[in-house]
Amino acid sequence: MTAEFVKTDILIIGAGPAGATTSLFLARLGIPHLIVDAAVFPRDKVCGDGLDLKVVRVLRHLNPEIVTKELFENQIFTPCWGTRFFTQNGRATDFVYNPKTPMPLPHPLFWTAKRFHFDAFLVKKFDLRFADFRQGMQVTKIVRDEKAWRVFTTSTLPDREIEIQARLIIGADGDHSVLLRHLGERKIDRRHYAGTLRQYWRNVSDLHPKNLIEVYFPPGLPMSYFYIFPLANGEANVGYGMVSEVAAKGGHKLRDIFQQLIQEDPIMAPRFRHAQPLEEPVGWGLPLASRRRRAFGDGYLLVGDAASLVCPTSGEGIGTGMISGYIAAHFAQKALKNNCFDAEQFKNYDREIYRRLHSEIRLYNLMMGVSPQIYNFGLNLLAPNPLFQWSFRRRVGGWLRTAYAREIEVRI
Repeated sequence: MTAEFVKTDILIIGAGPAGATTSLFLARLGIPHLIVDAAVFPRDKVCGDGLDLKVVRVLRHLNPEIVTKELFENQIFTPCWGTRFFTQNGRATDFVYNPKTPMPLPHPLFWTAKRFHFDAFLVKKFDLRFADFRQGMQVTKIVRDEKAWRVFTTSTLPDREIEIQARLIIGADGDHSVLLRHLGERKIDRRHYAGTLRQYWRNVSDLHPKNLIEVYFPPGLPMSYFYIFPLANGEANVGYGMVSEVAAKGGHKLRDIFQQLIQEDPIMAPRFRHAQPLEEPVGWGLPLASRRRRAFGDGYLLVGDAASLVCPTSGEGIGTGMISGYIAAHFAQKALKNNCFDAEQFKNYDREIYRRLHSEIRLYNLMMGVSPQIYNFGLNLLAPNPLFQWSFRRRVGGWLRTAYAREIEVRI
């Protein structure tokens, strides 16, 4: 069988939130492109399923009605009006956002949605006038010649193989990116990587009526947290994650810790006594932004997990990935306008994708540098502190204004 030959200026590999966002904003800019993904949507993706205000900000730029109407009306989304922190001494502190000024649609601080649904939600918004979307296409080989890429695929569907020639590849295929492997850059630095587990449950008890996102810092387990994120239909995404270097040095086995927390922990176990697991625990890895990976080069850009953009303090990667997709689309526009896809065209790209994560990276590096005893003491002291709670509530207004009113600035 002869493969179909497709020639394009821009190829996006991966249609998760980062790749989908890149496609959506390339289309907004009127730029034709090809986007391929090995999966056929909808498909499951192991994740915490939390959507922060960065996600909201990008969706608002795409179409304001998404955040003022669709998020509220589509049953796949659950509004979460704050957070609940359990410190290592077992004390719970709730941060609940209650808007003082009546608004037509009060805005929550977070949303949750299963990636099975959310990723398909984004893919359905592709503008097929500009986006040539090929599902079920596994990239098997990438070759670089003097000025272009040749990309070879196999298909899960019969008679659908394609060979692609592209001038720019945008790698959006996650932590195991085929582009990273081609570049020889698919290397794990355990200090800047986290192992995590996810398990869906139904009927976890004592969830807050405002659907607070819950985080528990278990005693004796530094640089890790257990979480419960409420979902639609009485379900919850339950998980646990730990920095890989800490896990390796301490001999910690995440699956054993996860089961112990659910079955024996005095704070968490009672809440699962009458709950039902909906799957076996599933693992995945988080490439943390603290690594500061180089995310551009001659003829390529990296976005999302492929660029190691997971927030190192929260583990959140959907919002940072979508922001990077928005930025990548604008750098691609510049390169296309200049008819040049050399690395020089993208020299400011790393600055743009990382500058919104500077404070989180500094905090993470500080946390990694202190002893477990100081780490434990700080956590127990911080969350219940009235000054910290006041500061948190004061900053909420700024976060909401950024998400709902401010433009995403891209300094090309």
